[in-house]
Amino acid sequence: MTYSALPVPSREHLERLDMAQLEACLLAQVDAAWQRCREVHPDLPQPRVWCDLRGKSAGQAHFGRGGLRFNARLYAENRHTFLAEVVPHEMAHWLVHHLDRGPRMRPHGREWQTVMRRLFARPPHVTHRFDVSRASPAPYRYRCDCRDHFFTARRHGLARRGSRYCCRHCAQTLVYAPLNNDEKSA
Repeated sequence: MTYSALPVPSREHLERLDMAQLEACLLAQVDAAWQRCREVHPDLPQPRVWCDLRGKSAGQAHFGRGGLRFNARLYAENRHTFLAEVVPHEMAHWLVHHLDRGPRMRPHGREWQTVMRRLFARPPHVTHRFDVSRASPAPYRYRCDCRDHFFTARRHGLARRGSRYCCRHCAQTLVYAPLNNDEKSA
């Protein structure tokens, strides 16, 4: 059986909501997705929900904590798309994990893709396309022959202590390149 996409409030409606109302809307969307998953797996536990995820990730199914984590900043900046795409994405992980189809399932493997297509009527995109510049500032520039790469303070610290990073496109080792002349080699 194939379902239609979960209904999502209009963009205009979502833009008028404050943060408390947005969080309530997120919880309602997670609940709607969970209810749909229970049609396939009636014993599926209801996930708890946190809006404590930071950085570039929009969401995470956290099985150890027993729930789903979401990035509040990315949600606030991408309200409609977040509810339409990220919530089903994470709920699909939640369902597939609890189906217990074997120890070697890939996170975005065939089972997850099937849930995305059939249960949520969404294309099985592995990554989002949100602007993460405000959610995860990366002020340290590194260069290779083909482009600039921006590191977080943590990755920059690891690079300064000897970790080597290579470009995935040209395979050249990345070299620190301060953003302006006033910056000192950290």
